[in-house]
Amino acid sequence: MIIRYEDSYQEELIKLILTIQQEEFGLDIGLEQQSDLLQIGKHYQENGGQFWLARVDGKVVGSIALIALENSRAALKKMFVAKDYRKSGLGKQLVDTLVDFCKEEGIEEVYLGTTQRFVSAQRFYRNYGFEKILKGSLPNDFPLLDVDDTFYVYKL
Repeated sequence: MIIRYEDSYQEELIKLILTIQQEEFGLDIGLEQQSDLLQIGKHYQENGGQFWLARVDGKVVGSIALIALENSRAALKKMFVAKDYRKSGLGKQLVDTLVDFCKEEGIEEVYLGTTQRFVSAQRFYRNYGFEKILKGSLPNDFPLLDVDDTFYVYKL
C-alpha cells in the first residue's frame, strides 16, 4: 500500500534509508547530511512536493519523494525499497504514484541524482523511461547530494 508520509513513520523511515545507504551499499552518509528526513513536512509537503511510503504488513518498506522546482520541473528524491521487496513491482508503484501526482500538478520534467553504486536502481530508472543526462543539464535549483554522481530526467 502506498500512503502519504506522516510524522508517526519518521523513525521507521530513517532506519530504512540509513540501513540501505550505509549497511547495504557502504555509502559514507548519515542523518546529519540528510536533515530533510527530520522535517519532511516542511521540506517536501509544504512546498508543492510530496513524500510517499510503501507499507507491507504494517511496516515501511519503501519511500519516494518529490521536490517542486521552478519552471514545471521537479526532483525525485529518497527512493528506497527494502532489499526483500525489490523486483516485486513496489518500485514501479512508487514511481507511478509520483508521476500521477506530477501530471495533476502540471510538472513536465522530473530529475534525479543517484550514485554509480546503485546499478539496479539505474537499470530500473532507464526501464521506466528516465534518460541519463550530464550533471550540467540539471536545473539550477536541483538539490544535489555529495554522493550523487549519475543523473536522469523523465519527461511527462
